[in-house]
Amino acid sequence: PQVKAFVTQDIPLYHNLEMKHLPGADPELVLLSLRYEELERIPLSDMTREEINQLVQELGFYRKETPDALVPEEFQFAPAKHLPILLPPQAPTADGKTPPKHDKEEHPDL
Repeated sequence: PQVKAFVTQDIPLYHNLEMKHLPGADPELVLLSLRYEELERIPLSDMTREEINQLVQELGFYRKETPDALVPEEFQFAPAKHLPILLPPQAPTADGKTPPKHDKEEHPDL
């Protein structure tokens, strides 16, 4: 009953979350890549509705106020994560030393 309540009442509120009914199959959350490749399967049978909602939100799915509510632009592809940007190796400076690398958290231009 917990999973059924999540399916019927909560799934319509989540952006990019779909229900596929497979007769006789145990309920599970199947996470797919942007290319629809299977990443992970999470069994839901033993979880409460609240636990499933918490899990889905922790995974980054955007929950709308109503099923027809607009999704902010920054969440259009949620829960997809941005791919890390690979920077080309830095060339040595005129004195032959490689410039220092900056941490992700460091903002030298601020």
